[in-house]
Amino acid sequence: MAVEYLCKVCRGHLNVKTSIILTATNLADRSQKGLVYLNPEIGNYTHTTHPTFSIKEGEEYIFTCPICGAQLNSMKYLHLVRILMKDDEGKEFNIYFSGIGGEKCTYKIRGNKIEARTGPDVKAYDKYFEVPDEDRKYL
Repeated sequence: MAVEYLCKVCRGHLNVKTSIILTATNLADRSQKGLVYLNPEIGNYTHTTHPTFSIKEGEEYIFTCPICGAQLNSMKYLHLVRILMKDDEGKEFNIYFSGIGGEKCTYKIRGNKIEARTGPDVKAYDKYFEVPDEDRKYL
């Protein structure tokens, strides 16, 4: 079984061939929206969009599931987007990545354990994940 990426709400498959497909809407100008094809390799930040739609550096985007329309931006962690990943052994992980154009940060988390964190901008978001368990209830 290959790695699968799933919507956190409907659990629909988001990856097709070599891309994760999401819908993105510019938070500042909601008329700017389109499909985004993300590279599924954690730490690879290449993406593809239609020539009439681009992800602009420094601007925040609302990411939604192209299947059910659910918002994938985290309500718990500001500026992060969450999808699910199921590995080839059937283990499930939360994948968080920045919803701000040009920011490079990704977290792969299983339970309360960070399995991987990558990208030059992770330091801006480490505060969300390095809180002691007994203090997490206050977030």
